[in-house]
Amino acid sequence: MSNLEFLNPIVLTSLTPLVGLVILFIIPATKESLCRLIALNTSCVTFLFSLILWIQFDSHTSLFQFSVTFDWFPSINLYYTLGIDGISLFFILLTTLLTIICILVSWSSVKFLVKEYLICFLLLEFFLIQVFSVLDLLWFYIFFESVLIPMFLIVGIWGSRERKIRAAYQFFLYTLVGSLLMLIALLTIYFQVGSTDLQLIGYYNFSEIKQIIFWLAFFASFAVKIPMIPFHIWLHEAHAEAPTAGSVILAGILLKMGGYGFLRFSIPLFPEACIYFTPLVFTLSIIAILYASLTTLRQVDLKKIIAYSSVSHMGFVTIGIFSLNLHGIEGSILLMLSHGLVSSALFLCVGILYDRHKTRILKYYSGLMQVMPIFGVFFLFFTFANLGFPGTSSFIGELLVLIGAFQLNRILTFFASIGMVMGAAYSIWLFNRISFGTLKIQYFGLFQDVSRREFWILLPLTFIILWMGVYPISFLSEMHFTVLSLIEQLV
Repeated sequence: MSNLEFLNPIVLTSLTPLVGLVILFIIPATKESLCRLIALNTSCVTFLFSLILWIQFDSHTSLFQFSVTFDWFPSINLYYTLGIDGISLFFILLTTLLTIICILVSWSSVKFLVKEYLICFLLLEFFLIQVFSVLDLLWFYIFFESVLIPMFLIVGIWGSRERKIRAAYQFFLYTLVGSLLMLIALLTIYFQVGSTDLQLIGYYNFSEIKQIIFWLAFFASFAVKIPMIPFHIWLHEAHAEAPTAGSVILAGILLKMGGYGFLRFSIPLFPEACIYFTPLVFTLSIIAILYASLTTLRQVDLKKIIAYSSVSHMGFVTIGIFSLNLHGIEGSILLMLSHGLVSSALFLCVGILYDRHKTRILKYYSGLMQVMPIFGVFFLFFTFANLGFPGTSSFIGELLVLIGAFQLNRILTFFASIGMVMGAAYSIWLFNRISFGTLKIQYFGLFQDVSRREFWILLPLTFIILWMGVYPISFLSEMHFTVLSLIEQLV
């Protein structure tokens, strides 16, 4: 590797978690405080390198930037290529930001196997950065599946309840089986085109029947990750059993891998199949929005409430992606970023309550605004952000998605709008039950507001959500030309 390639920001962002991993492997497991500091500093440096990507990013081109290629198996046309565009830039930033938050939130809550826990998160960060920056189908599949390993361990070992092993296996098997079809399609593409390089395959025209078959194979993998109904069964179990940091990274990043896969592979490589299957995706998305919203209203576990609301929000995302127009796709990307922040913040709020009272059942909580006012203010803000209140990031994303959907089908837009109303219903209902009413001192005798560490974890999320809602052009301008280029491939 030359010095010039080594100084490439995307290479630095990718390598930093690996350097942290090597240092963690050397340090004795008994030095838990040192392990925590090294993991935190590693994730902070990675975040700074990802910020350099944004600072140096040229928003006036749709080409891949910071591209670097390494010879892996050149004799059979297999190379390791990294690069980013306006779509992947913010997913990398979101990954590096949430990794810092995950390490901070579990600073004192993880009591055993601390070194191994931190290794899992740094490994997960490395895999996720590769997923969003690699420009090769084979390598994308490798890292797409590799994400399962540390996440499986996080849920299965450090989960909070008895069913954690079952939830970990369910998560692992659902997502693995869904991806096997993508592997078969990937190998077929390689033998037909002679390469798995994304930019090279983009110039190849597949027949309509092959596009349909390949699209279905990729859809099976991405729909499980989003998750779309009826592939959502694993989600609420995984969320309910995962530790707080596991839920944050699962809702914040892992659910976005499916949407990213549609944008990066399904639309540019199989445009005719995308248009052909648009009615199917819209139908599944509307069912997801309405079914998940109604299911959310009858949940009693705080984590399951947020998990089912995630299914509803990702229904909006898939509508935006497959509206196949500028407003819809830009809105879906913005909504994915917004959901990554808002749902993570809500899971953090639930984690704060669970750390103090060791239960997530809704009936035990009431009147917390009287004894936890700072927590109540944060929870109110994130609840309003979750329902798409004007001035928050979700409002901009949902508005653009609805504008994009309206250009295609007004009935579709009407049903999606019902989902927004129901989202407001379950969000306000949840906040009202927790924050107001009579304080249930028969269950809990001691109440403690947010600590200084928790305050400084939640404050940056508040700021970014407001920034995206008040001044979204700073995000939309970076992805504009990339999305225009994506739409041009459909024509």
